[in-house]
Amino acid sequence: MKLTTSNRKRFRVSNKVKKNAPKDRLRLCISRSAKNISAQIIDDKKNMTLLSASSNEKDIKTSTKVNKSELSKIVAEKLAKKAQEKKITKIFFDRGIYKYHGRVKIFAETLRKNGMDF
Repeated sequence: MKLTTSNRKRFRVSNKVKKNAPKDRLRLCISRSAKNISAQIIDDKKNMTLLSASSNEKDIKTSTKVNKSELSKIVAEKLAKKAQEKKITKIFFDRGIYKYHGRVKIFAETLRKNGMDF
């Protein structure tokens, strides 16, 4: 079966990150579209999603209109707050097919400011 270019890139990046990451950390997987951004904290040992945050959630959508960069900051702050409630601080960042630039970079920096270690 032939894989698309984006799937090959996603597998390549994810596998490199998984090999080099410490085994005691959880994975933060990010995905974005033209309008929205979402992220999940995943436990690869149990194959479970522990936490997630998205710009499609009701409380974020009903807030005032903001640009996409501000939306990334809001979602990152919400995810960091959920992670602190579950006492998750050490993660590794799986950027997927996206470059560490723009909204993805803003998302990661906001998580670091809110106490996440990666």
